[in-house]
Amino acid sequence: MMDALFGDTAHRLFAQAYPPDALRAVERGQAPAAAWEAIEDSGFLDALLPEDAGGAGLRLADIAPLAQAAGWHAVGVPVIQTLLARAWLHAAGRRPPPGPIALAPAAVSADADGVQALAVGAARAADWVLAAAPGGVRLLTMADAQAAPSGGHGSLDADLRWPAAAVASAPTAEAAGADLADLAAVAYAGLIAGALERILSMTVEYTNQRTQFGKPIGRFQAVQQQISVLAELVWTVRAAAQLAFQSASWMPQPLLAALGKARASSAVARAADIAHAMHGAIGVTAECDLQCHTRRLREWRRLGGGEPQWNARIGAHALAAGDLSALDYLRTHLYAVVE
Repeated sequence: MMDALFGDTAHRLFAQAYPPDALRAVERGQAPAAAWEAIEDSGFLDALLPEDAGGAGLRLADIAPLAQAAGWHAVGVPVIQTLLARAWLHAAGRRPPPGPIALAPAAVSADADGVQALAVGAARAADWVLAAAPGGVRLLTMADAQAAPSGGHGSLDADLRWPAAAVASAPTAEAAGADLADLAAVAYAGLIAGALERILSMTVEYTNQRTQFGKPIGRFQAVQQQISVLAELVWTVRAAAQLAFQSASWMPQPLLAALGKARASSAVARAADIAHAMHGAIGVTAECDLQCHTRRLREWRRLGGGEPQWNARIGAHALAAGDLSALDYLRTHLYAVVE
C-alpha cells in the first residue's frame, strides 16, 4: 500500500512539474525554474536522509517507485541521481547543496590543468556534479565547468572540464560506504524500468487505435506477438530493478545493483525497436512522445555502465567465489530479502 501511495504521489508530481512541453524546454536549455522548485519543495530529495537531518529516513527499497515514476515521465533532469547524491554526501559528513546533482562515477581524469569528466549524464540540467575524481570524490559546480554536449539530439549529457583552481576549491568527500558507480547503476535501472513500462502502455494504446483493413492493428496476430515480447521485457526489467533497490539501508548492495543495471540495459534496444516498429513512422516525429522516451532509454542504457561492464563484475565475482555451484551462487549472492 505504501509503495502504491508513494508511486501515485510521485506520478502526480512529475506530471505537473515536467509535462512534455517542459521536458522539451529542458532539452533546449530552457529549463523552467518552477519545475525544479516543485521537486525541491516535495521533500522527495531528502527521503533517504535520517529524520534528525530533515529527511524521511527511508531505505533504498522504499524509493523504487519514485525512480520508476521518473522514468515513466522521461524526466531527464537528475532527480533520482540528486536524491542518491544527497544521501551519499550526508553519510560523508557533507551538507548537500540545493539544486540538481549529476553523477560522474567513471571516465574522470585529472592532470595539471584540472579535472575532466566524459559523458556525464544529465550534466546540462545539473548545478553540481559529484565526481569520482582521482584522489577522492569531489563535489564540483557546473558554473565552473567548460561543457561540450556528448550525446545526440535532445541529450542532456556533456563532457566537462574544470580548471585546476576550481578543483582546488571544491570540497573532497571521504568514502561514504557506497561507490558512486553503484548509485548510478541503481538510479538508471529504476529509470529504465519506468520508461519501458511507459512505452509498452503507449504501444498498446496506439495499436488499439490505429486501424488497417477495417480493424485495429492490435488485433493482428503478428502485432500481438511483438507486444507480448515487449511486455515480457518490461516485466523482467521491472523485477530486476526492484531487486537492484533491495537494501536494508540507503546504500545499494553492489551485486544486486550490478544485476539490475545489466538486465535493464540489455532490454533497451529490443524494447525500443519493437515500440517503434509498432508505431511506424509516426514514432520518430517530434510531435510524438514515444521518441522522447526511447531517446532517453538509449542514453540510460550506457550511462552508469552498459550491460557488458556489469555482467563482467558479476562474472568476476562468481569466478572468485570458489566451489559454489551456479544455483548456490545465485541463492547466496544474487538474492535478497529485506525485512
